[in-house]
Amino acid sequence: MSTITVKAYGAESTTADLIEMNIERRETTPKDIEIEILYCGVCHSDLHTARNDWGGSMYPVVPGHEIVGRITNVGSEVSKFKVGDLAAVGCMVDSCGTCDSCKKDLEQYCLNGFTGTYNGKDKHLGGHTFGGYSEKVVVDESFVLRVPENLDLAAVAPLLCAGITTWSPLRHWNVGPGSKVAVVGLGGLGHMAIKLAKGLGAEVTLFSRTPGKTDDAKQLGADDVVISTDDDHMNSVKGKFDVIIDTVPYVHDVNPYVATLNISGTLVLVGYLGGLEPILNTVPMIMGRRSVAASLIGGIAETQEMLDFCGEHNIVSEIEIIKMQEINEAYERMLKSDVRYRFVIDMKSLS
Repeated sequence: MSTITVKAYGAESTTADLIEMNIERRETTPKDIEIEILYCGVCHSDLHTARNDWGGSMYPVVPGHEIVGRITNVGSEVSKFKVGDLAAVGCMVDSCGTCDSCKKDLEQYCLNGFTGTYNGKDKHLGGHTFGGYSEKVVVDESFVLRVPENLDLAAVAPLLCAGITTWSPLRHWNVGPGSKVAVVGLGGLGHMAIKLAKGLGAEVTLFSRTPGKTDDAKQLGADDVVISTDDDHMNSVKGKFDVIIDTVPYVHDVNPYVATLNISGTLVLVGYLGGLEPILNTVPMIMGRRSVAASLIGGIAETQEMLDFCGEHNIVSEIEIIKMQEINEAYERMLKSDVRYRFVIDMKSLS
């Protein structure tokens, strides 16, 4: 298969900084779309994969799965897009397309495993896929998304991961007018959960360990802030919430939050991978038909639904734009939670 060479930024090993490098992209096949990348969001998953924190990283790693750009070429069989259109690519660039999950527009749960935008198996060129820290990307049109023209393109980028990660559980658990939703953690995921839940018409509360984020939370749309370290404050909201979106990315005690669920309420974990500590107490779950669940991203149709909703309601992420050459510093700042609330790379800086 013919290829093109493009500039990218990636890591050669678990301990190496990200540096400029050249990678190969396939030339467009009949069903492919070539996108010039204008902006790429920076996700915690990028950092974890670059440093092999989860195991299984394939080097060189070129991260980036929050991609926004403009179409520069389309294959002969492409029908949904044309050259010049704005387009986006999220966390997936392929799936089997034939399993029960894929047939239900749940490609993120493909029973044969979806192909990640980076660090996935590249069925076209062999080896592994490279992400959006690069000049261009070539993707099957089935995994390309339309971007509303009225939105700030840079601030759209994090919607492709942080946005859909919080939108999918809000939709699955039927959040709408009259729903009472709480969000645990005010970071990249948490701030989007607040915006989207409020946009859907819910009454939204932030759980925070300290009062310092109260003003920010309310500016983002939260109706209330509950200090989770204050027992009296927590007791005052026992049995209140229909859905809790827990965005905390590290092991933490979820038991105090379960107690604040309404009858048949659900706490959804979207930020943490791993075992729960301390152990989950099932008593309040059994006594109130309460659930602890988890959710990944959304499928392509659901992601497009989210983008369209954001276009209608003018919802985007709160971002700080950086140059590609600042990515290593940005990673260190992410580890210190020193960002409000997502970094986005201006890819012109790579040219």
